[in-house]
Amino acid sequence: MTFKEFLNLQIYKHGDIIITVDSIVIVVVILLATFMGLKIVRGLFKKFIRKNETERRSYWSVYFILRYVVWVIVIVLLLETAGVKVSVLLAGLTALLVGVGFGIQQLFSDLASGLVLLFERNLQMNDVIQLEDGTVGKVIQMGLRTSKIKTRDDIILVVPNSKFVNDVIINWSQMDYNTRFSVEVGVAYGSDTKLVTEILLKCARQNGKISNAPAPFVRFNNFGDSSLDFQLFFWVMEPFFVEHTKSLLRYAIDDEFRKNGVQIPFPQRDVHIKTNPPQK
Repeated sequence: MTFKEFLNLQIYKHGDIIITVDSIVIVVVILLATFMGLKIVRGLFKKFIRKNETERRSYWSVYFILRYVVWVIVIVLLLETAGVKVSVLLAGLTALLVGVGFGIQQLFSDLASGLVLLFERNLQMNDVIQLEDGTVGKVIQMGLRTSKIKTRDDIILVVPNSKFVNDVIINWSQMDYNTRFSVEVGVAYGSDTKLVTEILLKCARQNGKISNAPAPFVRFNNFGDSSLDFQLFFWVMEPFFVEHTKSLLRYAIDDEFRKNGVQIPFPQRDVHIKTNPPQK
């Protein structure tokens, strides 16, 4: 058997689908070339990102779109190489999808949402976001149907892309460089309000994670049922770790309150017991 005859050797035949040795070789070559080509392109995009970090979101969006387009073309070429008539296949898929359309409606919604995210670029890699249920996480991977976010507890969540499009999402990374947060505290009635304000500002200034500009400030919110209610406002550059910053701030406030004799009251309730006079 000659080498040409070996390449033309049929391995599988069913109707118009004919798989020969040379078709398998072509498939392997196309797959290897695609993987190597995308790897080279990814390296070029990484190089561009290092030179211009501010445009990293745009570069990654273009890369993801390019990757999906390339794979669609490659899959079509592989099917044609195997002898599959893509037009006939699409017609059959259309009839099938009409029959099970309701069952896979969410799937198409997620896929369409993935395309919307790639083109609109409202959500990008490494963005810090807050979901509608309050979950905060960092986007570590974006796919066409789902995306992965890493929470503050280092838990990886796989989220359908339709949630990012249909739900109300807070994207902390697309706000100003500094983001404002606050810590609330109540002190006992009779406390020196000016001293409380000075302590809160001192604790904020001593925290290395809190920005100096804009400067932190204190708001006297209300005369509560059991306490005088204050709120300390501050700005941070790393909103992803703000809960840890708040915790350190509360530790510092508690220490300073103890040193200066400022008390944090317990909730108090006055109970009046009314008794009926004894009957004669």
